[in-house]
Amino acid sequence: MDIASLQAFWDERYGDQAFAFGEAPNDCLVEQLTAHPPLVPAKPAHSKTALALADGEGRNGVWLAQQGYGVTSVDVSPKGLEKAQGLAAQRGVSIQTVLADLTAFDFGQQAWSVVASIFLHLPAERRRDVNRRAVAALQPGGIFIFEGYGKDQLRYGTGGPKEESLLYDLAELKADFDGLPVQVLHHFSGERLVQEGVRHTGLAAVVQLTVRRHAD
Repeated sequence: MDIASLQAFWDERYGDQAFAFGEAPNDCLVEQLTAHPPLVPAKPAHSKTALALADGEGRNGVWLAQQGYGVTSVDVSPKGLEKAQGLAAQRGVSIQTVLADLTAFDFGQQAWSVVASIFLHLPAERRRDVNRRAVAALQPGGIFIFEGYGKDQLRYGTGGPKEESLLYDLAELKADFDGLPVQVLHHFSGERLVQEGVRHTGLAAVVQLTVRRHAD
């Protein structure tokens, strides 16, 4: 799908007043960041930074901002990012929103304490590139948290892409990080109950991975 078509698809999905995936943060993100906070030197508060990939209507970016992170939320949908800003204002925090194609967006180098990739579904080659660039963008001791639907998700019909090529296998996902300066802190492939708005609701097959960039 080209970028114009992708933007139109997500603008339509985010066009309703209701939040397609709810207003609460993703469970995996909350659990993993709580269990594995970034190991960063004591610095001014503004240096505690988070990059939320494909953040849509902002539920994860806003939650990260509530935890004290300086957040940049990136998405392809103007309507999604508009709702993200509204949610941030409602919660009394601020986030920076960037309209961009993630496959071309510059994540920077050693810029972020946390990078979150939650239900971002890409073809294998693009997924691998994004994941490796995400690690390069982490500060030493920083955390990358990933959750997506697994290959078995088509049997559940409770959310996610309808193309198997856009669903994930844990071994293939872990291979994205081969040769990179990271430690795997958490990996999981199996069933869990996903209750995120009207679009993600019910028992689902998921794949999760959390890695920490080696501290210098």
